[in-house]
Amino acid sequence: MALLLVLIFIALPIAEIYVIIKVGEAIGALPTIALLILDSFLGAALLRSQGRLAWRRFNDALSAGRIPAREVFDGAMVILGGAFLITPGFITDVIGLLLLIPPSRALFRGIAARMAGRRMAFTLRVARWRSDRAYDGPPGRTPRGYDYEGTAREVPESERALPGTDEDRDG
Repeated sequence: MALLLVLIFIALPIAEIYVIIKVGEAIGALPTIALLILDSFLGAALLRSQGRLAWRRFNDALSAGRIPAREVFDGAMVILGGAFLITPGFITDVIGLLLLIPPSRALFRGIAARMAGRRMAFTLRVARWRSDRAYDGPPGRTPRGYDYEGTAREVPESERALPGTDEDRDG
């Protein structure tokens, strides 16, 4: 974690300054400044459109009765990508663009899911509803028939297994 913070707060700004200087040497100072301002405005516009789309998908998931896990992750990535695009610098612009484009955002989502899957163990218990239980939900809808309960715990490094191996299966 400390290495990540060093990279974000020390190495990235130094790399940004280096790239800005090199671009400035290649095309001139004023065109470089104009390019940085222009990509900030374009980033803000892209953030607005992708943010609206993520918000609409979040509301659609809630309306459909689904847990909006994917939509929440996409919303967080859109916010982070927009912050990177508005920040002056070419490296952060590339990172921000990757976070705002849906196909690359899906790639980041898969990586994050694998990382979380390695760090967490989930237990899911399913119990059948008893038939004598009264249903007091909205009219016209029937109960789904199952009650779900789940728990999660962090798995120590020594207990982790690769997904899909025999060690990963409970049997």
